[in-house]
Amino acid sequence: MAFASLITQAPRAFDASRGAEALARLPALDPALRDLIQGTAGSSPYLAGLIGQEAEWLEQLFARMPDQALADILDAMRALEPRALSDGLRMAKRRVALLTALADLGGAWSLAEVTGALTEFADIAVDLAIAAALEAEAARRKIPLETPQQAGLFALAMGKMGAHELNYSSDIDLIVLFEASRHSPDAVHDIRAMLIRATRRMAAMLSDHNAAGYVLRTDLRLRPDAAVTPVCVSMEAAEAYYESVGRTWERAAYVKARPAAGDVTLGQRFLHDLRPFIWRKHLDFAAIQDAHDMRLRIRAHKGLHGPITLPGHNMKLGRGGIREIEFFTQTRQIIAGGRDPSLRVRGTLAGLERLVAAGWVPSDDARTLSEAYIAHRTVEHRLQMIGDAQTHSLPNDADGFARLACLMGTSVDTMKAGLGATLTAVHALTEGFFAPRPAPAHPGPPAASPFGADLQAVLDRWGNYPALRSARAVSLFERLKPDILARLEKADRPAEALEQFDAFLKGLPAGVQVFSLFQANPQLIDLIVDIAATAPALAHYLGRNAQVFDAVIGGDFFAPWPGRAALTQDLTHVVAEAGDYETQLDAARRWQKEWHFRVGVHYLRGLMDADRAGQAYADLAEAVLAALWPAVCTSFAEKHGLAPGRGAAVLGMGSLGAARLTATSDLDLIVIYDAPADAVSDGRRPLASRTYFARLTQAFVTALAAPMAEGLLYNVDMRLRPSGRSGPVATSWSGFQHYQRHDAWTWEHLALTRARPVAGNKALFAEIEAFRGAIMDLPRSPEAIKADIRDMRARLAAAKPSRAVLDVKNGPGGMQDIELLAQSAALLAGERARDTAAQMQAGAAIGWFRSADVARLLEIYGLYWPVQSATRLVLPEIGADSRLGAGGQRFLLHQVGVETFDELQQRLHSWAQEADALITRHLGGGIDEP
Repeated sequence: MAFASLITQAPRAFDASRGAEALARLPALDPALRDLIQGTAGSSPYLAGLIGQEAEWLEQLFARMPDQALADILDAMRALEPRALSDGLRMAKRRVALLTALADLGGAWSLAEVTGALTEFADIAVDLAIAAALEAEAARRKIPLETPQQAGLFALAMGKMGAHELNYSSDIDLIVLFEASRHSPDAVHDIRAMLIRATRRMAAMLSDHNAAGYVLRTDLRLRPDAAVTPVCVSMEAAEAYYESVGRTWERAAYVKARPAAGDVTLGQRFLHDLRPFIWRKHLDFAAIQDAHDMRLRIRAHKGLHGPITLPGHNMKLGRGGIREIEFFTQTRQIIAGGRDPSLRVRGTLAGLERLVAAGWVPSDDARTLSEAYIAHRTVEHRLQMIGDAQTHSLPNDADGFARLACLMGTSVDTMKAGLGATLTAVHALTEGFFAPRPAPAHPGPPAASPFGADLQAVLDRWGNYPALRSARAVSLFERLKPDILARLEKADRPAEALEQFDAFLKGLPAGVQVFSLFQANPQLIDLIVDIAATAPALAHYLGRNAQVFDAVIGGDFFAPWPGRAALTQDLTHVVAEAGDYETQLDAARRWQKEWHFRVGVHYLRGLMDADRAGQAYADLAEAVLAALWPAVCTSFAEKHGLAPGRGAAVLGMGSLGAARLTATSDLDLIVIYDAPADAVSDGRRPLASRTYFARLTQAFVTALAAPMAEGLLYNVDMRLRPSGRSGPVATSWSGFQHYQRHDAWTWEHLALTRARPVAGNKALFAEIEAFRGAIMDLPRSPEAIKADIRDMRARLAAAKPSRAVLDVKNGPGGMQDIELLAQSAALLAGERARDTAAQMQAGAAIGWFRSADVARLLEIYGLYWPVQSATRLVLPEIGADSRLGAGGQRFLLHQVGVETFDELQQRLHSWAQEADALITRHLGGGIDEP
């Protein structure tokens, strides 16, 4: 098959005589191509010239398919000798320009194929030019670095070239970098000078016009701080620049960046290392304002303000133009690409597709923008084909529109109607996204303010908070403040809600990102007001961890709880993708905070009850332990080698073992390892097994509890290990078995009734569980158990008396009392279940308890749990009952099913007395409260 078989359309000749001249130069032309050649030459003086210049080559072209013709041109480029490179590249440019134009105008290639062909030519041309320039400069200076790979030199293609989207007569934007650290300090100065000259030589080879034309107009001004830096910059200097003063427009530029020439592998490493700069770890809605400001600056610089009028309209930079679609897409990508790697694609159309798939852009909007992008780029190409000019502006006169319509193969009226419609549609879609929303009108506080007399004092101190230090943050917040106050006014007790919002605002370390997030997503203001009015503790948490709002915007925040297995898999993937160990720990902290916040909001909004929230908090903690343990082990092994023996298992004790936690629970853990006492690890710093696992355990606790940049994960308590604080932090499997059989106190066996393996060696899990069952099956004296529990109750009452009305855990008749009794039942009955209800029922089954007492104690325990769970969510600390506002009280009362707080207090007191009496009667003897 030949070229003619793919032709589906043809332009019309604006100048019929010029079209006829072109046909005369091709006497053997296939009749199926006559309209294409006549229309092309008759409407484009530039292409008419190329047809005349390359008439002989065209005969060869038309005998082949356009893809094969392109491949032949590119192969010929790669085979060029250095002496023939300049003219050879220029001839290749002419032929690629002519081939691409004919394949485009004839409908043989899509827009993607056209821009792809132009980009592939540019990649090869730059690669050949940079190699030739370096070789010449190295020879001239007698420096033995003749290839880009030896010199550590590469060129990043930016903008349209980076995205394989070059237009027909495009400049190419390059950033040329080299790795200074690979060269000796003594030589790096001379090498830098050589590489700068080589870069200039490369740019001149591509850009300079001579009798054979030019290759590519080359722009090197996108490099870091271009006004003061040379045309070739070291990677190290570039990284330092971007980390310290890199701006949003530079981040947007790097969305499309691609290593295109020179040492491409090194360029890929550079872009990989630059990911934290390009892709922020949090949703970056501040980028919207940055992009909007950039658009306005471009319009002002180019004089492109004003309504859309077709004559002279700039299809790239004007309202509704190509840049609007690109900015819309790239801005959305950099907002969310740090959290969603699927958005990290270079092409505009591909970016829109990914944004739709991720739920960031409605499919109808993306379809409108995609169709407009293709239409605009097609018009842009036709404009540039006319005279090979780097222009994007529509004609200013009737003849210009007539010529353009001929190249488009349509009428002037039809073309204008289509242009006007697409420009208007794009402007409407993108302007609504970028332009700041007007601040809602708010008359200010009324004479009798619902916030009370201290409102102005609260407002005055806001200006002193860290979040409002910058002028930009103040500007954003001033736009939001009327809306925030209006919503706070609607709270049941506005003054309380304002106080808690004040605490949230005071805790914010910075404001621009959060305020931008609120501006772009007003529903978040409702959420923070709701939290401020209900849960002071959660408002404080948000002030310290405002990045968790990102999860709300993610799209599935209110989806059903996924469960422990899915959470573990997700966090394992997050940790694996994070890179170095410290980054893994920070990534785990961000992940955990978002899911922890999600549980709190679901519970607060009634999407979970107290029991489901307790399970969810436990699922989350277990997922963190299961995903982080391997990461800690891997990091530890880098220095000390793989763990000797069979490794270790982590046991969750207490509430974690029972799989029911609150929002503020610590984690009770025991680490058990199985390795011979004389075993030694095989690393560069080997350790004996006991020391190895002790230090590994310490590393694990640090990974969980160390206050890093992203905070901590959990506080960890290891006092339930054998011998408590005096014992080693990690216990050998043989030592654990011996201790439990011969030395453990009753309370330690009670604790074992809730023990559960949660991380580590799965083979050990089954053995530990079997051993736990064997310990629970040991014969015991019920009277001795009663005596031990009486002693434990007395000790606990002295050490942890109930401190406040809402402290339902401690004190006589509290949750801990009932749990102790249940654990004793599990020991006597050999009950493997870890939850309090099953343990108590097992006690009733063996006659250890009266069934009626069990039923009542479990009823009280079930009433306690919502109080415990809700209190830990809404109050900053136990004992801070006075901080519980109207919203928090309403939430708590709803959990328990009572009408007033006084009634709740009375019931809690009554329940504690009743439970204490039942337990005391069963055990014999009472507890003297301190």
